Amino acid sequence: MKKIIKLFAESGLVIVVICLLPLEGFAEDKLTLEECYRLALKQSETIAINSELIREAEAHFTQALGALLPQVSFVWTQTNLDSEKAFSSYNHNGSFESKFVFKQTLFSGFKEFAGMAGSSLEQKQRISEKKRAEELLFVDVADAFYLLLEQQEDLKTIGMIHKALSDRAIELKKREDVGRSRHSELVSTESKLYNIEAEIELVKSQELVAGELVAFLIGKEPGVLSDEKDTPDSLGPESFYTSNVGLRADVRAYDFATGVAEKQAYIAKTALLPTVTVEGNYFERRNTTPLDVTWSTVLKVSVPIFEGTTTYGNIQQANAKSREAELAYKRAKRLAIQNVHDSYVRAYSAVLMSKAMEKALKSAELNYSLQKDDYKNNLVSNLDVLTAIQGFGDTRRNYMHMLYEKKRMYWQLEAAAGNIIEDKIK
Repeated sequence: MKKIIKLFAESGLVIVVICLLPLEGFAEDKLTLEECYRLALKQSETIAINSELIREAEAHFTQALGALLPQVSFVWTQTNLDSEKAFSSYNHNGSFESKFVFKQTLFSGFKEFAGMAGSSLEQKQRISEKKRAEELLFVDVADAFYLLLEQQEDLKTIGMIHKALSDRAIELKKREDVGRSRHSELVSTESKLYNIEAEIELVKSQELVAGELVAFLIGKEPGVLSDEKDTPDSLGPESFYTSNVGLRADVRAYDFATGVAEKQAYIAKTALLPTVTVEGNYFERRNTTPLDVTWSTVLKVSVPIFEGTTTYGNIQQANAKSREAELAYKRAKRLAIQNVHDSYVRAYSAVLMSKAMEKALKSAELNYSLQKDDYKNNLVSNLDVLTAIQGFGDTRRNYMHMLYEKKRMYWQLEAAAGNIIEDKIK
């Protein structure tokens, strides 16, 4: 490209050439893991649903608060009577009045305060659930991101093998022409070459599927990916990841849900307590007796005596739900610990295998180089060189697989431990 521009620059046509060249070769956006995650957050319906659940919990708190505040209303009533005896100096075959009504609950077992506390806990529960959904979304994005990179690297490796076999076939053809190689050696090499071409088409299809998965998560074509996120080559002790498992977002959500269920159980019990309300009326206009009264108050005490078994059934149901929530919290905590253990074992194994495969790759690359030199000196056969090429290609493919497997397992471990936070992602 530089040579072409330089050539035309000497003739004063560089501006025209640059304008005719494709722009995508000069600048192309590269998506990092962090950028893919940001796009996925905007695209995910699950995260949007969790956001709406948080707003719903906020509305429940507002409703509970409203029960503590006085209620004010304006009431206008008119009564028509079908009776001649209803005529009097005060009403003419009916009555009417307009008034402001003030109503305040003085006591109802403090269920309003319990409702507000329960709504606050519910809001924290929904926030924790949203955070956990974001963590799991990051894991999904990371898995798809590294899977696509792995397929792209796999395609590069197969391309290297294809080039090596092509060069090998050309060399064997020349050697055959001068009688230094058998035709069967060329045919054997070409057979492997055709197999590699078929393998290339297979990996291309896998790359396409991986790309569509990333596009589904982020809402756009991924284009070129840039792996700028390094993962450690060693892990700390397992206790480091299990020590704070109780603070994992989903475990905390179950904890808050237990608190919500306890408040609901308390609210159910308040149905056995008396209710005290006061109501005030301020009359704006009226034609009913007594005409000289402009306001009135009513103090009402309601004591439940017998309502069948409905109240007791509601209390039993609320208590059962409270116990269910507590058991669900304990189960979630145990499952979280097991999840961390399983993820740690997989991540630790991936780290060790990645290190071993890195050493194997260096040896395979050196072996391929030595086999080529030995063949030129007639020290080894063509089969040895083909075996070295195949060994180098397989080893590099396995190494790249383990490299990205290590990255995937690392982020799964971090998510299992509840450590997917903004500082780690950036």
